[in-house]
Amino acid sequence: MHFNGKSESEARAEILSLVKEYCDSYHNQKKWREGDRISYASRVYDSEEMTNLVDSSLEFWLTSGRYTEEFESAFAAYLGVRYCSLVNSGSSANLLAFMALTSPLLGERAVRRGDEVITVAAGFPTTVTPILQFGAVPVFVDVTIPQYNIDVTQLEKALSPRTRAVMVAHTLGNPFDLRAVREFCNRYDLWMIEDNCDALGSEYEIDGKRYFTGTIGDIGTSSFYPPHHMTMGEGGAVYTKDALLHKIIRSLRDWGRDCVCPSGRDNLCGHRFDRQYGELPLGYDHKYVYSHFGYNLKATDLQAAVGCAQIKKFPGFVARRRHNFARLRAALEPVADKLILPEAAPHSAPSWFGFLMTCREGVSRDALIGFLESHGVQTRMLFAGNLIKHPCFDSLRRSGTGYRVVGDLSVTDEIMDKTFWVGVYPGMTDEMIDYMARIIREGLNV
Repeated sequence: MHFNGKSESEARAEILSLVKEYCDSYHNQKKWREGDRISYASRVYDSEEMTNLVDSSLEFWLTSGRYTEEFESAFAAYLGVRYCSLVNSGSSANLLAFMALTSPLLGERAVRRGDEVITVAAGFPTTVTPILQFGAVPVFVDVTIPQYNIDVTQLEKALSPRTRAVMVAHTLGNPFDLRAVREFCNRYDLWMIEDNCDALGSEYEIDGKRYFTGTIGDIGTSSFYPPHHMTMGEGGAVYTKDALLHKIIRSLRDWGRDCVCPSGRDNLCGHRFDRQYGELPLGYDHKYVYSHFGYNLKATDLQAAVGCAQIKKFPGFVARRRHNFARLRAALEPVADKLILPEAAPHSAPSWFGFLMTCREGVSRDALIGFLESHGVQTRMLFAGNLIKHPCFDSLRRSGTGYRVVGDLSVTDEIMDKTFWVGVYPGMTDEMIDYMARIIREGLNV
């Protein structure tokens, strides 16, 4: 390939044409055959993602740029929210979402050290980690089976004069009781954060209107790690309908800056050098004025370029997840006396991340998982199981400080001991789903 006599745009087009040909020739060629391993999750992509990625690399802007803006706009439009901020991971998204609630710009509603946040221990640690790292107090309540979400009957018991927020995740695509949690938060003037990292595309109905999960709370978060509903390799997003929260989120994401100018652009407000902030001298460069103790959590434009291709495919991803879940559940109905099968929350249409099962009395989870893994079916626990039991809580347990528990978390412990899940990601074929169902039934000696 030679570029002699070609314009830059012609050379770029030729490169991207070759990238498409390469991807179409060498990627996504292998067809699953019985005996091949079935992962719980995987990337689903084609040449559009790869050409976008190379296109971004040829620009060599690298940090957030035009693809970032395009993705944020498209993602917000899909969800029906005004504001979206792309970040480098779902964990960063949860960090930003919680830290936004601590901003002094929120006045009396700001979360302060020692304040309490209601959550659950059955889930992924990054929903809880920002609370502890800031010095707030997570208050753990139990969950329910077979929805595997927060037990909303415990909310009033968890309430105290220090309660300021509820921060909880939708479990593997199944929405928690959003109506009850939203009403509880409204009743006591509490913030509500939806960790939507495992539930992108799930829907929930309130008063006859359908909403995407992540949009009913004050702030929602998503993850674009490879196993998730869509991917950028790494990446996440924080979204809200509230202009002030968005301002705070953007500041915290971008080093804590007061300035809203994106990378590579200056003086959008026209007042870069003529205002006074804090105790700085009049006219100090607004580009370097900091209103929060923030971070640099931006994603790269390469990640965003992949996301711009993924979001176009996303409705199809959701449809396939629902299809795979329904097919697997129907195939496992004959063993419902040995496994508690998952059920969608009332008033919901989940975008399933996985298929959760709890072993009934007399069924050994360890033996069943061993059988599945030996036959090429990858399994996962419900993440932490009971987060409080992990080594990261050792010092807190010994001191009896830093967190609070409502009740005995008996259902959480049951999930820790008896529950596992398999995948339903959109790259799975009917043959793969049917094979998993057969192996599960065989593992139960059915």
